[in-house]
Parts: sequence; structure tokens; C-alpha cells
Amino acid sequence: MTVRGSSILVLGGARSGKSRFAEGLATGSGLGRHYVATGRAYDDEMRERIAKHRADRGDGWTTHEEPVDIVGLLRRIDGSDRVVLVDCLTLWVTNLMMAEEDVAARSSELAAAVAGLSCRLILVSNEVGLGIVPENRMAREFRDHAGRLHQLVAQSATDVYFVAAGLPLKMKG
Repeated sequence: MTVRGSSILVLGGARSGKSRFAEGLATGSGLGRHYVATGRAYDDEMRERIAKHRADRGDGWTTHEEPVDIVGLLRRIDGSDRVVLVDCLTLWVTNLMMAEEDVAARSSELAAAVAGLSCRLILVSNEVGLGIVPENRMAREFRDHAGRLHQLVAQSATDVYFVAAGLPLKMKG
């Protein structure tokens, strides 16, 4: 029998403190820590960001780099003795769009998987729907995909937080 773990969605804007908050939740769990990185380093600036993120996290994490098949990875590394932090879902949406994947189907697949995992799962994502309407079609599609993904995952998650200025606001749970 599989014991369902808890799942937490952490949303916030860029540099809001959402990753630091999520990492604190993971560290405080006392469980074996796994970090799922969805970002891709296409240029020096992104390589520097990834290196800084890794250094800021410190030791004690098992890192998995997976830009597209996070559901498959989550199923492979699932276990009740661990906490798995996925950072971040909006980069994942970008990767799916660039790979011409069916974002809606993948989003539904992730939301369904969240409910069935036994690990403590923490998902981090950028809230991108609070600003102006983007000027181009791809950016509007990205915003729409991210918003729909957040709604699906929030329905499946046991807890949802919104982080602004480093302050978490609990929205669910």
C-alpha cells in the first residue's frame, strides 16, 4: 500500500523569495532532499544563475536535471523517506513549448501525478498572470499555459503558498 505524501505549491514573482521559502520547507522536513531542476543553461548568464542557485542551496541535496519529463522522474525517485523540490514549473512550461509538446496534456499529467506520490513534494513556480497582457502570441500562450497549470496543480496540492517580498501567504491547507 502506498501512503500518499503531502504536496505544496509555492507561487510568487521573480525574486520574491519563493525558492528560499520552498528550500526551507524541504530542509525543515528532516527527510532526504531531492532537487529537480527544470532550467536549461543556453547562455553564460543562465549558467551563472544555475550555479548561484546550487551554491545558495548548499550541500545535502541530490540534484536531478530534467527539463521535460518531470512526471517520469518524480515516479522514479518517489519514496516516503524523501522530500522532492521541483524548481520551477514555469521553466518547465517553456521547455514544453520549445519542444512543441502538448502543454495542456502534460499539465494534466503532472496534476494527476501529484495526488499519487508518496514523497513530500514541493513545486515552485512563477506567478506570471498579475501583470499586463503580453504583446506577442507566444508570450500570451505561455502566460495562459502557466495559469492553467497553476490552477490544476493547486487543486491537487494539499497546501498552496503565495510569496511576495519574502513573505509567504498560505492560500490553501
